[in-house]
Parts: sequence; C-alpha cells; structure tokens
Amino acid sequence: MKSTIELLEDTDFPTIKRRKLKVLQVNMGYLCNMSCVHCHVAASPYRTEMMSRELVDLIPQVLQAQNIDTLDLTGGAPEMHEDFKHLVKAARALGVKVIDRCNLTILMEEGYEDMAQFLADNEVEVVASLPCYSLENVDKQRGKGAFDDSILGLHKLNALGYGKSDNKADSNLTLNLVYNPQGATLPPNQQQLEADYKHELKAHFDIEFNQLFALTNMPIQRFGAVLLAKNEFHPYMDLLKANYVAANLTEVMCRSTISVNWLGELFDCDFNQQLKIPVPNKSRRHLRDLLMQNPAGDDIAIADHCYGCTAGQGSSCGGILEESAI
Repeated sequence: MKSTIELLEDTDFPTIKRRKLKVLQVNMGYLCNMSCVHCHVAASPYRTEMMSRELVDLIPQVLQAQNIDTLDLTGGAPEMHEDFKHLVKAARALGVKVIDRCNLTILMEEGYEDMAQFLADNEVEVVASLPCYSLENVDKQRGKGAFDDSILGLHKLNALGYGKSDNKADSNLTLNLVYNPQGATLPPNQQQLEADYKHELKAHFDIEFNQLFALTNMPIQRFGAVLLAKNEFHPYMDLLKANYVAANLTEVMCRSTISVNWLGELFDCDFNQQLKIPVPNKSRRHLRDLLMQNPAGDDIAIADHCYGCTAGQGSSCGGILEESAI
C-alpha cells in the first residue's frame, strides 16, 4: 500500500495550539471483522496489533489525573479487544462518558451477541459507521452483506432504547451515525443529509437515531493509496484547500482531544497517529506522561491532510465544525 506522508509533510497549514484536554481518544488496536476501503487505519481481521492490559489499566488513571470528560474508544473494532468491557466499566465508574466507535456488523458476529446489551447497561454512547442508507453503496465500500448486518445491528440497538430521543426513559442511550463520501468528494450538507437518512431509515427499516456525523475522507492509508492509484490525490488536495474555511480552526478536534495508539504513544489526532506524526513536545509523548503533565498550550503537529478537517463545513469525530465555529 502506497504511503502519502511524503506528499503531506510540506504544508502551509496555519499553526495551532492545544487547549484544555477534554477527550482521550484511544485506539485499542487494529483487529477488525471488516476491511473497509475508506478505513484510515487499514484495520482487518488479520491485524494483530492490540493494546496491552498494562496500558489499558493506565487509561483510568490518566482520565482522573487530567480530569477528562470523555473516553473515545476506536480501532479496528474496539469491541474485539479482550479488555474492552473492563475498560468501559472502569471509565464509567469514574463518571466519564464513554463513546464506542462501532461498525455495527460486530454486534452480529458470533461471540459478540451480548455486546449491544453491555453497551446499553453501561450507557455507552454509540457512534456507528453507516456510509449510506442503500445496500449497494454500503456493500461497495464495506463488503458484501455489510448493509444487512448493519441494519440488524441498528435494530438491536433500537430495541434496547438507543436512538429513541423521544423516550425519556432511554434518553441516555445515544446513537449517532457516521457518513463518509464514496470517493474523492466533500461530504454534502450535514443537516440535509441527516434529514434524508432519518427519513429513509425510518420509512424502509423503522430505524431511529439521534444525529448524523458527516466526515471528510482523509488522504491517508487505504483511501490515500486509492487516490494515488487513480491519480486523484493532487486534485483531491486541491479540492480540500479550495474549500478551506478559517473559522473552522477554532473548533478542530485536536485542540481538545489527544489520540493514543495501541502502544500508548500520543498523537494530536487519529490521522496523525496513522501517519506516525508524534506530538511536537518531546517531554510528553506517551500515555504515562499525562499522569503528571498537562498538554494545554502545546503546539499541534500539522501537515497538508489537516485541510480535510477545515474544508467546507469542517470535519471532526463529532461531525461538522461550522455551526460551533461561527
């Protein structure tokens, strides 16, 4: 797989600094039950990189030391880590909000039949990838059968009360969906797309959810390699830069989020993690450093892919930035 890092390092992206740390985003490993074309971490069922129990046990200590509000668990499929449930329980015991970045199909896999119930019992917020509301588009991006299993996973979550915003008894069970474009384009208007998703999923499958997050595809890893193979890399970068919105700089996720890889190394975002661009401050480049040191005010490592977070409505792990930036 061709790397794009050498094409991204020389950048004119504005310098930015970190604010108070609110979110600890932890990549528990690259093992996944899927191998999606758009996956920026190149996860698959054949990956063996997984976080050690020693590092997993360090996470709650860091949450307390930095008074962090939210633990954001990702992968791969984070649920496939043998200590996933252990970590969720430890974080929830501290009163920390936990987000599970779920591919939905994992909920239908053998051995994970109880996962949806576990998530509900611990009031874990589910952020679920569903790149489209049509079978053809989803299976094209994620593999044959992915759409059907995703719908079954959503039904399972809905049955537990997820996404039922009108039901006060289940109001703590948040289900948000994630959209990624099929190719080298910017996401459409998030508000309109969310309305379309809600209408189509309700009308055809009786599925409900809270919000839709429209994410820009980053020109790295698998997607970056596809762009290079199709000679679309430079046109895509031109598109991102042409749609740069300076106001989005105030709300980019790296200002309040720090990313941790399966080895405990620190990065300013999940994308920098995959490009192996460490945080600039050499004195705090590992999870254990956050037990005693506060990263607020540190410089953030930048490269040309940062234009992906600031183009158009902006893009973050929580969807668009435009509304909060204005």
